Amino acid sequence: MTVNDILNYTETFAPISTSADFDNCGVLVGDKEAVVTKAILALDITSAVVDEAKREKAQLIISHHPIIFNPLKRVEKNSVVYKLIKSNITALCLHTNLDLSPTFGVNTCLGEALGMKHCSFVPDTYAYIGELDSPISSREFAIIAKEKLNCKGVKYTGKDKVQKICVSSGAGAEEIETAIENQCDLFLTGEMKHHLYIEAMEKGIAVVELGHFKSEDVVIAPLAKLLSQKFPQIEFTKTQTVIDNVEYL
Repeated sequence: MTVNDILNYTETFAPISTSADFDNCGVLVGDKEAVVTKAILALDITSAVVDEAKREKAQLIISHHPIIFNPLKRVEKNSVVYKLIKSNITALCLHTNLDLSPTFGVNTCLGEALGMKHCSFVPDTYAYIGELDSPISSREFAIIAKEKLNCKGVKYTGKDKVQKICVSSGAGAEEIETAIENQCDLFLTGEMKHHLYIEAMEKGIAVVELGHFKSEDVVIAPLAKLLSQKFPQIEFTKTQTVIDNVEYL
């Protein structure tokens, strides 16, 4: 099987044509025709992840965040792109197309992990809305999110009862406007600016902020499982490298 076979499959649930105009998705380094027997999956491709792939003799790294986002003016020795090329490792990056996938993606995995039901995207947004089985407090929901997503810490604002939930992974904070318009009780995202907390308070909607990494890493293990089921002849494993090195006091 080749990188292109894997790409053709991911196109069935997260087509690159659906990615944002500013984005850069697909095979960004390497060869689409490269034969793959082992692949590493990670949220980000760091130098340490490339070293892990080399140790494991993986031919492919699949990541969420693009390894090339802004135009490159040079590829210096020991840069991540240089190491990928030198090691003959291909990089397949699935970013906003994986965020927006209505069948399998970052936000669908986030909603499932949080116990949300009857979920759907609001058209032309990154806002994924669903409901809990029964109302709980925002504190109880924050505790669930912390446990389910293995967070070291979360930020939240209080509300006695929440049931209709809007999630928007990563840097999805601006979708709080969509959450408010759709009369959600709580908005969950990776990163939240101060003025949006104030707006949320004024509009009576609770907020849970997980951190960018924890709100998106939720897709990596399920994606490895999905690809393993489709391509049993290839070994897909989630990286063992520590990428999120943020500590909390």
